[in-house]
Amino acid sequence: MPVTGGSGWSRRRFLVASGASALGVLAAGCGSDRQREAIKATDPAVARREKQRRIAGAGRKVVDLVAGSVSLDLAGRVVQTVGYGGTVPGPEIRVRAGDELEVRFRNELSTPTTIHWHGLAIRNDMDGVPAMTQPRIEPGKSFTYRFIVPDAGTHWFHPHMGLDLDRGLYAPIVVESPDESADHDTEAILVLDDWLDGIDGATPERTYRNLVDQGGMGRMNGGAGAPGGMGGMGHEMRGSVVESMTDFGDVVYPLHLVNGRPPADPLTVATPAGGRVRLRLVNAGSDTVYRVAVGGQTMTVTHLDGFPIEPVETDAVRLSMGERVDVIVQPSSGAWPIHAVAEGKDGSALAVLRTSDSEATAAPNVGDRLAEHDRRLFDDTTAKATESAALKGGRPSRSIKLALTGGMMSYAWGINGRAFGKHKPVEIEEGERVQLVLRNETMMVHPMHLHGHTFALPGERGARKDTVLVHPGTIVSVDLLADNPGQWMLHCHNTYHLEAGMATELSYVQ
Repeated sequence: MPVTGGSGWSRRRFLVASGASALGVLAAGCGSDRQREAIKATDPAVARREKQRRIAGAGRKVVDLVAGSVSLDLAGRVVQTVGYGGTVPGPEIRVRAGDELEVRFRNELSTPTTIHWHGLAIRNDMDGVPAMTQPRIEPGKSFTYRFIVPDAGTHWFHPHMGLDLDRGLYAPIVVESPDESADHDTEAILVLDDWLDGIDGATPERTYRNLVDQGGMGRMNGGAGAPGGMGGMGHEMRGSVVESMTDFGDVVYPLHLVNGRPPADPLTVATPAGGRVRLRLVNAGSDTVYRVAVGGQTMTVTHLDGFPIEPVETDAVRLSMGERVDVIVQPSSGAWPIHAVAEGKDGSALAVLRTSDSEATAAPNVGDRLAEHDRRLFDDTTAKATESAALKGGRPSRSIKLALTGGMMSYAWGINGRAFGKHKPVEIEEGERVQLVLRNETMMVHPMHLHGHTFALPGERGARKDTVLVHPGTIVSVDLLADNPGQWMLHCHNTYHLEAGMATELSYVQ
């Protein structure tokens, strides 16, 4: 964990701060004082950019998708929630880079919704942010999303209204590369999620009210030793606030899921004996950072947020909310736990990796954590993008300071001291390469996600990402090439921090 406060400098902070100082052009504030004409989602520039994405001979895929009620069986406990296509997660969408994807979506929820295509740098009017890029989709209504899928990788989609992400409205979208040859025998998509909806009366809305009413620091006592609790000490109830000033999250969750299944009923990933398996890991959680390891095995990290990196061998990887990590595992014979522990809080998610020659029907008991969790932890700041994936465009011409502000006492979160709705848009021109300087002035971690773009982490050929975890008291600087005109959200991917206002707008201007 990075050192916070005083003169302590984490390695991440040193790397990114030194990169910022080299520019010597840290801009004061997050936009010019004069308001210029914004390029909206309906502007011809958006259609022009989409036309540039077209590839001769590319395919077209049409998908029908419905959001509605779902009965979810959590190892014998059935809860009523919502999801896509009647399942949690929703059905996978798989396309090839350059294809045109048409999703004919119908809202059968009781509330308005939209779909955001997380990680895809698509046309602005398809990005799924209500009132910014499209009207909200009312109950009983339909909307057709149609766009060219630009980049290969592991991505996902989810709503961008209220607290519905902390239910079951999420699903993976895998974009295959026509240029990437398979270096594995099998693959599996593992979607991690923290779950409270429908358990002992908990709902995301009630949880958010608790956070606001209790200033983010309240405690609701229950019986000792219950799931997620602290045996012999009382515990925080489902959907309640974490009592301690943990860096990693606000909410205690009774369950953590892999592909909609709790540890008592784990998913099994089957792989040939001696084979290589590609695990596409997605953190769809709302308030939980996961540390993932495979018992008795090493893993090789190959992709971050969909983009390839030079392979790195490690024992464990960390995923904050919204992030994706692809790893290759070549397991020895047997059944092995894929174990995702919740950072800074109790609980974990579990799946099983089983080779075809194994007679084992379950993985060994994992306890609280694996030995691999505390060995080599992958550090994304040291990763290098492959030559083909490296961000182009030279050095940034200017830097933009973005302070992550707020606190648990008032449970008010913002960027540069302003909640979304009272924010000042970050103005940018098409073709610019700028540096975004994210400074976390709070005691919480914030996974910051930018819509419609990827950015590069510091260093030569820094990894390409769209979501980056900013630790308390640290600075993360990322390089951005402004190549997708429109209005785009930049926000914390903690669902409750976003609901409380931790977002701003990247605004392309004429």
